[in-house]
Amino acid sequence: MVDRATDRSILLRLLREARPYWKHLAGILALDLLATPLSLLSPLAMKIVVDSVLGTQPLPAFLAVLLPASVQQTPQALLIFAAALLIGVTGLIQVQRLAESLFGTYTGGRITLDFRTKLFWHAQQLSLAFHDSKGVTHSLYRVQYDSMSIRWVAIDGLISITSALIGLVSMIAVIALINLELAVVALVVVPLLTYLILRYRRPLRRGWRRQMELSNREMGVINEVFSSLRVVKAFSQEEPERRRYLQEASKSLHAQIRVTLLQDSFDLMAGIVTALGTGTVLFFGTQAILAGTMSIGDLLVVMAYLALLYGPLQVIGRQSAELQNSLSAAERAFEILDERSDVPEAPNARPLDRATGQFEVENLFFAYEPGADVLRGASFSVPAGSTVGIAGETGAGKTTLLSLLMRFYDPTGGRILLDGVDLRDYMLADLRRQYGVVLQDPVLFSSTIADNIAYGRKPKDMEEVVAAAVRANAHDFIEALPDGYDTMVGERGMRLSGGQRQRVSIARAFLRDAPILLLDEPTSSVDTRTETKIMEAMERLMEGRTTFLIAHRLTTLEACDLLFEVKGGLIVPTTLANLTAKSQAGLSRLDLDR
Repeated sequence: MVDRATDRSILLRLLREARPYWKHLAGILALDLLATPLSLLSPLAMKIVVDSVLGTQPLPAFLAVLLPASVQQTPQALLIFAAALLIGVTGLIQVQRLAESLFGTYTGGRITLDFRTKLFWHAQQLSLAFHDSKGVTHSLYRVQYDSMSIRWVAIDGLISITSALIGLVSMIAVIALINLELAVVALVVVPLLTYLILRYRRPLRRGWRRQMELSNREMGVINEVFSSLRVVKAFSQEEPERRRYLQEASKSLHAQIRVTLLQDSFDLMAGIVTALGTGTVLFFGTQAILAGTMSIGDLLVVMAYLALLYGPLQVIGRQSAELQNSLSAAERAFEILDERSDVPEAPNARPLDRATGQFEVENLFFAYEPGADVLRGASFSVPAGSTVGIAGETGAGKTTLLSLLMRFYDPTGGRILLDGVDLRDYMLADLRRQYGVVLQDPVLFSSTIADNIAYGRKPKDMEEVVAAAVRANAHDFIEALPDGYDTMVGERGMRLSGGQRQRVSIARAFLRDAPILLLDEPTSSVDTRTETKIMEAMERLMEGRTTFLIAHRLTTLEACDLLFEVKGGLIVPTTLANLTAKSQAGLSRLDLDR
């Protein structure tokens, strides 16, 4: 499991994900490395002014070779050169930072987008059982937020650390050329910083993971409330939901404060260690000046380089600590990628062009949780082209049966045959193309009516969309809208009435032209007049197709060729008269109770 993966294994996985952009990453590293020679040139202007303009020290050997004698012998000319050098180097540093920032932003954005898309795709492939158990926010947080870990690691982490290491070696080499003893003294802090990094690594990793988990729960409350806002308002639960959010958000905040305190304590200790190193070098450098073995300019350069030396050291320490945050996020992202669907496609799955719609259900068992069977040994046959009515009490397993037919779940026992072949032997995409679905609560997307009708099948032209709407008794109300078929339906189609949404979903089923229809309580939430229009459309839709129709209204089941009742985990044949008698008996019992 990823939970027990080492930092190294997670880093390697992230680098494999970023491998298509290795040239871009190399370019960012090259730009970052330019900062080192530019930084080495920065203190040189001050040394020239102190030692050669204000003092009588000769220029450094490489400058003596490059500059003409006229400049070297004139203090005013040397001062102008030093000022120009300072301005030029500063300008180059700013250009280098700008180029690195722009290139890093582009590359980081592309890497994150690719990784996020991969997570999104994989999360869609996971079964409904996974999403039912984990919740929407679980995947949403990982796709939207944890995916950014690849940028944090590849660009903000590894490139920064690599550049800092190279800069560190360069600064040590330069200081050693000026004064070997001071270079040795400066390096005393390295073991101390290494100890701090190792000491804080694991607590930071645990702290960041805990904070992310609590942030996930906080986001889950927001997602749940806003997706059910009508219910919240209907029951006046705004204040209880505010308190629930505050409770979860407070936990997340406290966890963030704890891990930030841990991070800041690391930065504090690292700062003390580097200050100790700086003070020690200053002491020994001053002693060297008093002994006449070192110039004031040399000490100024060493102190400037020391800041540049400890800068990379602090970057390495800080990034090593912050890397735990990124690794924790990456760990959670890889949990999604490591999940395997419990509805896998067979290795040699069979293609399916268009099914006839003949079903055989043999000794079917299914349970959402072990030991709690919803269906127990159900068996029945459905000839192609039949209309099958399914009745039963709420929670009996009617919708579960439709989910099994579409292979949203696999049976825990028995099998379902379509045209004589087990559903598990078909290609999943081909299998699901055989179904048109109309649900009790139709799902529309926040796009136009035309786009929603065309969802699932790209039409040749707009005429196909209009024809589907006409057959679904939806064309008249669509044309009456201000923007017609270009009307935006709002999130989940809430700008349309329930009956309008249902007719748009029926139009979608007409356009899909699938050989099998699954109708789950399509008229349960509409008025009688709207129901009549919907039933007319559905009768046209069902012609020549195998149809499974779930309904509580017995009038909806009158045209069915076969009737089944789901009861006690079994699916048994029944008749309309039998269902009518049970319904009347239930009403009589209600009268007696009153």
